[in-house]
Amino acid sequence: MKRVITYGTYDLLHYGHINLLQRARALGDYLIVVLSTDEFNWNMKHKKCYFSYEKRRQMLEALRCVDLVIPEETWEQKIEDVKLYKADVFVMGDDWEGKFDFLKDYCEVVYLPRTPEISTTQIKTELGK
Repeated sequence: MKRVITYGTYDLLHYGHINLLQRARALGDYLIVVLSTDEFNWNMKHKKCYFSYEKRRQMLEALRCVDLVIPEETWEQKIEDVKLYKADVFVMGDDWEGKFDFLKDYCEVVYLPRTPEISTTQIKTELGK
């Protein structure tokens, strides 16, 4: 079984997120999504989510392409997650290109193009008008 792992906040889940998750899942047989907790988002990313961790987890778990959702609590946990969950492929959007190349010692690293016309930031901006 080929395992794929990816990370994100997935606040205001939209079709760009779903496109990325489906393409990530297509790279293997099992997709693990490591979801940023509310505390991690606030303390480390300085972002406040619209939806709580539990609601975001629930939405991701409802997607057919997602097999497992686990919490992201630190920047440093990636190597341990890859080892613990026996990930063969680590996937991120191409806006992170090169930032996770250190994981190539543990698994394949793939940066997928994002859906260009949609983002959570764009949605928040539009809603704020």
